[in-house]
Amino acid sequence: MSANEYPDALLKKILRSVKTIAMVGASANPFRPSNGVMRFLQSRGYRVIPVNPNLTVSTLHGEPVYAALRDVGEAIDMVDVFRRSDAAGGVADEAVAASAKVLWMQLGVRNEAGAARAEKAGLTVIMDRCPAIEIARLFGNGPVRF
Repeated sequence: MSANEYPDALLKKILRSVKTIAMVGASANPFRPSNGVMRFLQSRGYRVIPVNPNLTVSTLHGEPVYAALRDVGEAIDMVDVFRRSDAAGGVADEAVAASAKVLWMQLGVRNEAGAARAEKAGLTVIMDRCPAIEIARLFGNGPVRF
């Protein structure tokens, strides 16, 4: 499915149903988009678990940091991918192994092969979209500020 073909009803259903989001590629740098998106999602009531093997902090915005999805050890509803497109296929496989329900690739991130594998395993896949932007667009409450 093209990034422009996701019906609003599907996006709303996803954003209303997920509670726990693992953010692969989370950053402690407050100027990085992943940091701002994490804070925004938390402000909207989502639990966001930061996943990044290169983070040197043990917690980020009150949540423990994990090196890999397999280390999280609890149910993950959605995996939000803040990685390059060529790395997103591996994250898709990790999301399948973690029994996530949704694989969401951020703006500019597309990996057709990884998306196909995730969809075959039963995950809903969204590519080249930002959940924070979609929340603001679909549900209102002001502009997104990161």
